[in-house]
Amino acid sequence: MPTVGELSALYENVLLGPRPGPDVCSTCFNFTAGYDRCYACSYGRPEQPALDALAPISYSVAHEQLHHALASYKRLDGDVARRLQVILAAILWRFLNDHERCLAQAANAPGFDIVTTVPSADRHRDDDHPLRTIAADLVGPTRERYRKLLRPTGADTPKRTFSPTRFEATTKLEGQAILLIDDTWTTGATAQSAAAALKQAGAGPTAAVVIGRHLNREWHENDRRIRGIARPFDWGACALCAEAVSPTLHCG
Repeated sequence: MPTVGELSALYENVLLGPRPGPDVCSTCFNFTAGYDRCYACSYGRPEQPALDALAPISYSVAHEQLHHALASYKRLDGDVARRLQVILAAILWRFLNDHERCLAQAANAPGFDIVTTVPSADRHRDDDHPLRTIAADLVGPTRERYRKLLRPTGADTPKRTFSPTRFEATTKLEGQAILLIDDTWTTGATAQSAAAALKQAGAGPTAAVVIGRHLNREWHENDRRIRGIARPFDWGACALCAEAVSPTLHCG
């Protein structure tokens, strides 16, 4: 039986660690052109973001290996899908072992009482979403704390648009600190909408970990900046605990 370290190592050559620094969004770690926050995090969001902290494990570059894995694990069936679920679970497990405390510190929480997942906007798809299998069954650090806290409301909300009515909580909360898990962050609208629903239900500090922060290599200077990211992937540092990287290191 392969270990978590062995399974997560299968993707080490494609994982790209986000780092804080100039020209990097202070919320989601997207690349910017001289701004503290990217466009998606600056506009169309509540004045006070619902999430208290966010840690993307890796950048997920469009049409490349991690991007395909994050799309395929929930679209395919059979052995290929199950193998991808196990590998993504190992990546999440290993990251949380080392850095869940970084998320808790950033969210001003002593720890997370409950773990939940961002639902699919499609009610039928959400009933059997593989992300829930990963968090509730496969990942050791989250398995015992997992609860299904959110469901889609069916509200007519434009895709990738923040809306506090997109989801609703399945139960009242009493100030518990919540760790929210999602597979991909593109604009952040879905995760922020989920966090807003949790806060409306009474949640305390709420932070999110996402496996991949989506990037388009062709946008602006992204190609140069992606090529400048330090390799190999460093499991010992995360986007929240690593030292800031200068723009010259990003540009390679």
